[in-house]
Order: sequence, then C-alpha cells, then structure tokens
Amino acid sequence: MSIGYITHQHCQLHEMGSYHPEQPARLSAINDRLIATGLDMVLRQYDALPADKAQLLAAHDAAYVDMVFRKSPEHGRVALDEDTSMNPFSLQAARLAAGAVIQGVDMVMAGELDQVFCGVRPPGHHAERDKAMGFCLFNSIAVGAYHALNHHGLDRVAIVDFDVHHGNGTEDIVKGDERILFCSSFQHPYYPHSGHDCEASNVANLPLPAGCGGDDYRAAVTEQWLPRLAEFAPQLIFISAGFDGHQADPLADFNLVDEDFAWITRRLCEQAEQSAQGRIVSSLEGGYDLHALARCVEAHLKAMLGES
Repeated sequence: MSIGYITHQHCQLHEMGSYHPEQPARLSAINDRLIATGLDMVLRQYDALPADKAQLLAAHDAAYVDMVFRKSPEHGRVALDEDTSMNPFSLQAARLAAGAVIQGVDMVMAGELDQVFCGVRPPGHHAERDKAMGFCLFNSIAVGAYHALNHHGLDRVAIVDFDVHHGNGTEDIVKGDERILFCSSFQHPYYPHSGHDCEASNVANLPLPAGCGGDDYRAAVTEQWLPRLAEFAPQLIFISAGFDGHQADPLADFNLVDEDFAWITRRLCEQAEQSAQGRIVSSLEGGYDLHALARCVEAHLKAMLGES
C-alpha cells in the first residue's frame, strides 16, 4: 500500500491568536509523532501546491472567493467571523490546504499513490459556499470532490466526515448533488447546531448525543453508513478527518479513543477496495488536544497501511 502525506510548512504560519485552539502546534505535534513512530520513513511525503481561484470556484461563490482574497491583510489580523480570522499568511495556507486535496486526487487517480492524507490547516468543513466560519476559510474536501468529478470524470464520490462537529459547510455545498454521498457524524445538539434536519437524499447525517463512546459509535456507523456506502459504491472516498471526538479533546463531549478512529478508517478502506480501487483522500479537520490528535493521526495512517 502506497500512502502519500501532503503538507506544507506555510500552513503553520496561519495563526489566529495564542488563545485559539486551531493553532500551528497541531501540525508540529503530528509531524513529531510521525518521526517518533517511524511513519515518516514509510509515507511518501510531498509539499502541497496552492489551489487557484478557478479551482476554488468549483465549491465557492465568486464573490466570496474574491472577498477572502481582498481581505487578506498585509499585517495584523482581520476577522471573518467570531472565531475565524486571517493573518498575512492565512490566505496562502488555505489555498495550500485546498490544493493538497486536489493534488491528492490527481495522484491517486494517476495511480501514483493508493491513498493520501493531507496534514494541512486551516480546516475546511465548516466553510459554506459563501461564508467562512468555524476556523475554516475554504472547504478543501468539497473543492477536491468537485475536482474529482469535473476534472477526472468520476460519476460517484463519497465524503465521510467523522469530525465531532457537523460538516455544515460541506453539506451546504454538496446537498442535492446526487454524484456525491455525504456522511457526517457529530455531537448533537452542539456547534454549529445543524445537520439534524437535512432531508437531502444524498446526505446521511448521524447526530449522536454527548458522551457517545466507541461501542455506540461503531454500531451507528455499521447500521446507518456502511450499507449506504456499499449501495452507492463510490469511485473515490474523501475523509474529513476530525479527531475532536476523542475523549481527551477539550472542545466536545464524545468518548472515542484512538482505536475507534482506526476502526472507522479500516471500514472505509474496505469500502474503497470494493468500489474505488482502494482510492482514499483524507484531510485533517478538527482535533485540539495535541497528544490525542497526534496519536489518532498515527492510528488513521496505520489503518490505511493495513496495520492492526
């Protein structure tokens, strides 16, 4: 199994304040863990390339993209919403995050890699078609999904979002597009207070209560997601890989552990082998306890590699 790791040092320059949980140290913790476990010697590593405006427009309104480019500051910070801001490096970091997913799609479609993990920030799944929110500027996974459909001519792709917060931005962008099956599990009720009432036929939301542990999570995924994925038979699987459902995470109230993230990764790899020639592109979303985040990324990658 050939696994790519796409990242860029510029993603660590995006910074929204020392108080902010979505901090550059998240990528440092992941990189340190890859070195400590020897995974850095196993993964094929690449620098991300930035998405251009035309690629971003596959998922976002032109006026919104223009606004983000226009507001990029030369110094200091500018707020896009109450918890999302830009410093002088944020625009390039967000373009690199989206570009990494596009790059991953191109590489798995060319057969250069079997699967890809994008260790990038800022995250993307809260960014709606015309709005930044929840630490997110551009919806990297949605941009990548439309690149797979429009550039590579695929008929069916799935986006699986196991971040503890509902992927409202991804849902806003893809709902009603029957070429995309969107599956999002999340704590409910909780930020961003959405997803429990979506009736789009291509959306399979999985709202779960605070305190949800591994047994209940696995049962819900097995009952509600795996049959939908098997029936849909995606030709490429995207993962919005948020690890903030971990019991150590300070921003939510799930009780998942490292092995739960390995378990769902293995299930998605099994589906990818059945319908997608093994192809998966995964991109980092949430996860704010640094030690738990690093371990969960390790578990995620080892599951892709077929390690138990």
